[in-house]
Amino acid sequence: MTESTSRRQFRDILSRPDAAVDLAEASLLIACEEYPELDVPAYLTRLEAMGSALRERLADEPRPERAVMALNRYLFQEEGFHGNAEEYYDPRNSYLNEVLDRRMGIPISLSTVYMEVARRAGLRVEGVGMPGHFIVRVRAGPHAILIDPFYAGALLSETDCQQRLDRIFGGRLKMEASMLAPCGRKDILERTLRNLKTIYFKQGDHPRALGAVELLLTVNPDSAEDVRDRGVLYAALDCYGLAVRDLEAFLTLVPRAPEASEVRDQLVDLRRRAARLN
Repeated sequence: MTESTSRRQFRDILSRPDAAVDLAEASLLIACEEYPELDVPAYLTRLEAMGSALRERLADEPRPERAVMALNRYLFQEEGFHGNAEEYYDPRNSYLNEVLDRRMGIPISLSTVYMEVARRAGLRVEGVGMPGHFIVRVRAGPHAILIDPFYAGALLSETDCQQRLDRIFGGRLKMEASMLAPCGRKDILERTLRNLKTIYFKQGDHPRALGAVELLLTVNPDSAEDVRDRGVLYAALDCYGLAVRDLEAFLTLVPRAPEASEVRDQLVDLRRRAARLN
């Protein structure tokens, strides 16, 4: 199989240091899996225009707190971005082009828009990958302003963050300082792809799930979980030789994995199936 142009470009971006990764461009290249004819430069130009429009307003807002308010007004009141709570697991919520077109998404995709528009306006915003929920933060001197783009830029205290965890985990998970640490750009891309992988797995859409896993292995080639899942998907797609390769590699990486015995049994069947094809 020949690697697509978008995948080569994605691989090139991921080869750079984290700080040099253009999160918006990489996110749009992920979307090229679903939209092969996507005009990536056109969407980047749109983000540049949004950043330019915001930059003019920030010229009169030197304080970070005021800049955040200006950014929130621009994105959520004027541009109309909002969380898609009704169809949260619609995969379109994870594709940046769709989020920009439809003005709605999930926490991580709306946070991506928030960060990338802010960056183009000269404001530094960091992603924060809380368990089960994604937010952003802006440094304001020694303090940090926590913001939830899924809820129209709501400002959060640590108590608010705990309440979000409580809604997701039923009070079983307590907030720790590490949960509010900044998240790298490659980590954000990985989390976006894991969302897509989970959605497509649940839908039984093996080809699309495979595309997400292959991009995940571009982000993190040493992920034993994704090597295993790629093997499982190859098996579901009747690519037995490739499935055997990946499941053998998984057992080499983690020979004592809890599912190792099950994987070995699966390998026996896959080798038999592969032999029949030969």
